Amino acid sequence: MESPYESPRLLDEYLLFHYGSPRDVLPWDFGPVEALDFPVRTVIGLAGSSRRERALDLGCAVGRSTFELSRFCTHVTGIDYSRSFITAAETLRRSGSLGYASREEGAATRSLVAKVPQGCHPDRVTFEQGDAMDLRDDLGEFDLIHAANLLCRVADPVRLLLRLPRMVSPGGTLILTTPCTWLEEFTPPSRWPSASTFDWLERELSPHFGLLRRTDLPFLIREHARKFQWSVALATVWSRLP
Repeated sequence: MESPYESPRLLDEYLLFHYGSPRDVLPWDFGPVEALDFPVRTVIGLAGSSRRERALDLGCAVGRSTFELSRFCTHVTGIDYSRSFITAAETLRRSGSLGYASREEGAATRSLVAKVPQGCHPDRVTFEQGDAMDLRDDLGEFDLIHAANLLCRVADPVRLLLRLPRMVSPGGTLILTTPCTWLEEFTPPSRWPSASTFDWLERELSPHFGLLRRTDLPFLIREHARKFQWSVALATVWSRLP
């Protein structure tokens, strides 16, 4: 069965989620405006702007956070499982823009254009299709790893967490966000946290990482002009121990 992340409709939704203006995403004078620009807030709000050499955006989707990391990182790699997402991100990297459709009601859509934001450096960015469960061995170490809303979408999250200490340089930063939406279609129930996702993360990561920050980040995904997904991600920032 084809991955749901390969559908044209979901690609359009994620391009809007990543690159749409606040008014394009939320066309009402009321609503959760604090939930907009999530792919930007997970970088600027959590990573800051200190210069880094190498960064990895794991589960990068259509690449907005990857481009945001390029503002202060010299080399940024974006990896996602979805081939259509990576194709879109690479098109943006090469040409700077990509047209897509925003659903209004029923079959009615509005044409929009995603653009690489000013101040980002596409020449510092590389995109590749890959599986977080089977990352290539020669990726090396990174000064910063950003993995937004990925953990509850992989088959074996503990396996991924066990790989991370080898990928983050000593003193480097790890940013994880998750809405804790554990679903059988992505992760077998036997591999879900038995209770609190945060407690589980702390238990798995504490031998190699120190917790710097914990916060809650709302985000809003538009399905059409009158239907939205409002969620709250658990966000944690960690420092790799020496």
